[in-house]
Amino acid sequence: MTRGISRRQALAAGSALLAAPAIVEQANAQSAFDWKRFRGERIEVTVQLSPRGQLLQRGNQEFEELTGIRCGIEVVPEQQHRQKIIVEYASGRPSFDVAELSLHVNKRQVGKARWNTDIRPLIQDANLTSPDFDFADFGAGMVQYATQSDGRMDSLPAFADYFVLYYNKDLLAARNVPVPTTWDEMYEAAKRLADPGRQITGHVGRGLKNANMVLWSSYLLGTNQRDMIDGNRQLITDTPDAIWAGEMYKKFLRDVSPPGSIGFNWNECQTTFMQGRAAMWVDGIGFAAPLEDRARSRVAGKVGYALVPKGPGANHHCALFGAGYGIPEASRKKGPAWYWIQWALNKQNQLRFLTTGAGVPARSSPFSNEEAIASSTFPREFFQTLSASARIARAGLPEIVPVTQFRDVLGTALTNTISGADVATELRRATAEFRPVLEQSERES
Repeated sequence: MTRGISRRQALAAGSALLAAPAIVEQANAQSAFDWKRFRGERIEVTVQLSPRGQLLQRGNQEFEELTGIRCGIEVVPEQQHRQKIIVEYASGRPSFDVAELSLHVNKRQVGKARWNTDIRPLIQDANLTSPDFDFADFGAGMVQYATQSDGRMDSLPAFADYFVLYYNKDLLAARNVPVPTTWDEMYEAAKRLADPGRQITGHVGRGLKNANMVLWSSYLLGTNQRDMIDGNRQLITDTPDAIWAGEMYKKFLRDVSPPGSIGFNWNECQTTFMQGRAAMWVDGIGFAAPLEDRARSRVAGKVGYALVPKGPGANHHCALFGAGYGIPEASRKKGPAWYWIQWALNKQNQLRFLTTGAGVPARSSPFSNEEAIASSTFPREFFQTLSASARIARAGLPEIVPVTQFRDVLGTALTNTISGADVATELRRATAEFRPVLEQSERES
């Protein structure tokens, strides 16, 4: 099996794209707001290693010159970052004043412990919030995603990651295969597109336990069931719809994916697709930048973007993941920290996220900047798919505290099916195993 490139290598593929010129004028320079109020202060910021984190790290001097605040910004690989911030939050003495929060992993855990400051009062304080901030520009769905069940918004939504269908335009055109709109169509298309003699498969997807849950949930979101826990906070991952999603997962991974897919995470999938050895791939839109890097990708300029296919049910959703930036309650630098968040998620930086493929902004205004979109490296189809995905997006994982254990237990069951295990049996076993874990967690909430 060809090994996938590292996360650092993959993200570096988009580095050249991150130097896009500023399109939005510096409205802040025209404002009477006192950006120098906290001059001389120093704050620490921790974010995940990603095109977004790299963009903000490179722009740090801009923030320091605007505010007079010195900022230490560290960029940490995703899994290590999630572990780091939880350990430090729990210690009661976090080393950071701003932290990136994976809403699909840590939202409920951080909310339950009330580790972060409620940002709404900061937004409403005219002495602390620039009149150019424009909170109404943040999409309602992302604001809801960043809001806890008790109404506190303990992070400001930063970006969304929608699951989309990537496809190789040349491979589909060569076989006269239309872009599929249902999972059944996609499976049949994948069989037609396979070319064993050239080591090309019709599909590539995550088979590794834990990582594979987000692909399975993409199938589930196209059924009559769109949640993994019901209104009573009970686990429902062994229903007929859940089993259908498991059967579809098994078919794709066993029948039309590369050998060794049982060990594939996003990086192996990305490498396979970049090399032109898979016709279709369903995954997060945040991986688009390396695909369009002509120095690294064999499919640059040949990538098509489409909505995830629809299943047999009444629903048609794409999986939504995302992050926000929060301020620890324990921080003594809440004012300067809030200044950094305002800068990091201003309209200009959010537009840079969009036009460079670094991520889908939580703000709405970037999508209406026709000049920036027209000059972007990415094709118009990319932006059209993002806009359409925003209308059908739904959380791709349940908002629970033991979400990592959930992904491990259910993910192991799905991985077992790739080896031939019965789907219904595996999902029932995994659901029974995890149900008391969830019930205990809910009692403690």
